[in-house]
Amino acid sequence: MPSLPLPSEFLIRDAVPEDVPALFALILGLAEYEGLAGEVVATESVLRDTLFGERRYAEASIADLDGCPVGFALFFHSYSTFLGQPGLYLEDLFVESEHRGRGFGGALMRHLSRVALDRGCARLEWTVLDWNERAIGFYQKQGAEPVEEWITYRITGEALKRLASPR
Repeated sequence: MPSLPLPSEFLIRDAVPEDVPALFALILGLAEYEGLAGEVVATESVLRDTLFGERRYAEASIADLDGCPVGFALFFHSYSTFLGQPGLYLEDLFVESEHRGRGFGGALMRHLSRVALDRGCARLEWTVLDWNERAIGFYQKQGAEPVEEWITYRITGEALKRLASPR
């Protein structure tokens, strides 16, 4: 199904502190879509501190329609020791269900690609849930290829605290 043309009142812009409530609502929408709503422990205050505080850990871009955020991309820098160059890591990309298929996701990906190139990044990477066939198809349509030989590992919570403690 071809996407509908983007409305002329549409733009991609950098998130600003005033976007935190809308950004948080979009994050909750993403968590609901992924069946992980119970996993969200972030708050608007935490987002404000980590995205716009003294030390900014990530950045966000907003898909804005008529002054209303309808999607977002949250990303941060990574680094390739083999390439000796930075990369961008896309943590989350989400468009509200009623706005999907209209080109907002593709516009966010094009925006992030331009950001990556403007900053001298060698690549743009992300992970996708293996059951999310719609997202996988979308990413492949953008020209992305899976990196099959890598497995993502994660340490959180008590395991992270145990690992950090002196032996």
